[in-house]
Amino acid sequence: MRDTPWQPLAARLRPSSLDEYVGQQHLLARGRPLREALENGQLHSMILWGPPGVGKTTLARLMCSACDARFLALSAVLSGVKEIRAAIEEAQFYRQSGQRTVLFVDEVHRFNKSQQDAFLPHVEDGTLIFIGATTENPSFELNQALLSRARVYVLKSLAPEDLQGLLQHACNDARGLAERDARFTDTELKAIAHAADGDARRALNLLELAADLAEAGDGTLGEAGLAEVLQGSLRRFDKGGDDFYDQISALHKSVRGSDPDAALYWLCRMLDGGADPYYLARRIIRMAWEDIGLADPRALQIANDAAQTYERLGKPEGELALGQAVIYLAVAAKSNAGYNAYNAARAFVAKDSSREVPVHLRNAPTKLMKELGYGHAYRYAHDEPHAYAAGERYLPEDMPEPRWYQPVPRGLEIKIGDKLVFLRKLDKEAGKG
Repeated sequence: MRDTPWQPLAARLRPSSLDEYVGQQHLLARGRPLREALENGQLHSMILWGPPGVGKTTLARLMCSACDARFLALSAVLSGVKEIRAAIEEAQFYRQSGQRTVLFVDEVHRFNKSQQDAFLPHVEDGTLIFIGATTENPSFELNQALLSRARVYVLKSLAPEDLQGLLQHACNDARGLAERDARFTDTELKAIAHAADGDARRALNLLELAADLAEAGDGTLGEAGLAEVLQGSLRRFDKGGDDFYDQISALHKSVRGSDPDAALYWLCRMLDGGADPYYLARRIIRMAWEDIGLADPRALQIANDAAQTYERLGKPEGELALGQAVIYLAVAAKSNAGYNAYNAARAFVAKDSSREVPVHLRNAPTKLMKELGYGHAYRYAHDEPHAYAAGERYLPEDMPEPRWYQPVPRGLEIKIGDKLVFLRKLDKEAGKG
């Protein structure tokens, strides 16, 4: 018979002590500062930063219980100024009797600046101990004033072996599935743990679904049942947060680092997680320009062709083109010479004055302009030996040669570099260099 069937499995198995808590040993192992502070009742304001389902709310409740404090919870998604004011007034009331209050704010990054500021004086005067939970980088999403008054702890995704142990515990615990007619193999639990992708809540929800399917039959899950449980199970991927930017960074750096397998892995991770393929196609084109450039111009063509292929074929056929594009970019000769040259030129122009165009380079569409010397003495390069007007100057007269573009000794830029050396030799012979 089920224990409180209306309550989700994850809620029924919520740990009641730190010893039951799964994961985060880098914070909670014996001898670690946070564990020591909690066991000594030295609770302080903090921000718990980590992905969903790693135990931020549970840890806050356990800390509050360990330090014999009252626990108040707000959700930044559902609460506003009225709820904040009521929580502070309640904390002030109990403070008069000497009882400490922990105010836990879930998704604290969703509060605006003024709402976050409302907590500051009450944290400072000891009215409440503030614990905020967030899946977003606090450096970007929280006010510096609030951050300066709270210590940030980073919670990590749970390891597959931790999740598998949690699932086994759920199967054996009376609060979990021990009294239900559902049996699972180690292989099935391992598959569920893997599909949960570091999220304990998700793992337990999948296990509860598996139990429902098993009980609908002979009590076992089987391959078909397992496939049904895991279907549509995507890896964790936040389309605008740190996971997103970390993964696109890993993809770009894998291409730059000439590792085709790593590039494919991160591309597939993002596609599997629901990233916009059109965004990925734009980033792949950017990689071709930034990290390969003129060392292999075919890389840009392949990147553009892959983007166009995806536009025509869509998902999933077009994803193959993106995959082959990152492979080619990863193995192509690398050069950031053009990228560096462009950035240097932009920086120079932004700081420099507006220099005059040399008279011999100016357009001369009218008789007056010709009389003023516009275009006079301009040498048409195609009429010169090697189609190069040796000694001709194209920069403003008072501007030194910047030499921004420095080809690398790789790919096509080897030949480009050789040609520039040859042309500069001609300039020197003509008296320019």
